Amino acid sequence: MSTYAIGDLQGCYREFRQLLDLIGFDPARHRLWLVGDLVNRGPDSLALLRFVKGLGEAAVTVLGNHDLHLLMVAGGHEKLRKHDTIRDLLAAPDRDELLDWLRRQKMLHAEGDYAMVHAGLLPSWSVAKALDLAREVEAVLRGKDFDALCAHMYGNLPDRWRDDLAGYDRMRVIINAMTRLRICTPEGAMEFHYTGKLPHIPAGYLPWFEVPERASRGATVVCGHWSALGLRLAPGLIALDSGCLWGGELSAVRLEDRRVFQVACAAPPGTKRWR
Repeated sequence: MSTYAIGDLQGCYREFRQLLDLIGFDPARHRLWLVGDLVNRGPDSLALLRFVKGLGEAAVTVLGNHDLHLLMVAGGHEKLRKHDTIRDLLAAPDRDELLDWLRRQKMLHAEGDYAMVHAGLLPSWSVAKALDLAREVEAVLRGKDFDALCAHMYGNLPDRWRDDLAGYDRMRVIINAMTRLRICTPEGAMEFHYTGKLPHIPAGYLPWFEVPERASRGATVVCGHWSALGLRLAPGLIALDSGCLWGGELSAVRLEDRRVFQVACAAPPGTKRWR
């Protein structure tokens, strides 16, 4: 049984199927770990979501910021944005079934020496602590208070974790870290505007995975979200967003031996390549 971790798909269904063909994916013998952002910005979120849902236990998915955005729009808590490509999904006859499946996916998945999250983990969070926090959010996403959470989900504050946080402030910090985090201070204060490359990170901040003595350093964290970072394999880190949406590549890493598999991606018309 081999496990393939795959980067941000964002509706790029054709490239996803090409990558599965490249690795010789067999749902009876292989598992997929999908780092979130299944939908939006790419051309075929509907087909992609239907396909992943149909994989059943052969695929493990965590939620990304674009997945949550879809749920927010569907619930009337957020408007469609200029570059959103989820209208056909919202109009689909099986829309409610697909959305119900999506909101039941994980915020964080941990297995063996690996932990998978869409964006990152705050420096003070061990994997065990992060799992507990993820389960808090998942319970609300799946429960009767889902709409109330959506009404309070967006916002950049609080920008750091405290154990005494409660209510929607607590939920918002967990969600922001796990689905939006790229850089933070050594103390864990998050900054959400920077999306660029490593050499140009603002003074006082560093990539979340380079914070000295971060509590999750004993595990290998599998993540996506940061396309300007590109594919990055390092001790304790497998970062998989290699910019498929922007004309880069869609990447898979076989966890057992860290072998990389990639397919080239076509950027949407009028889009500059991300690098």
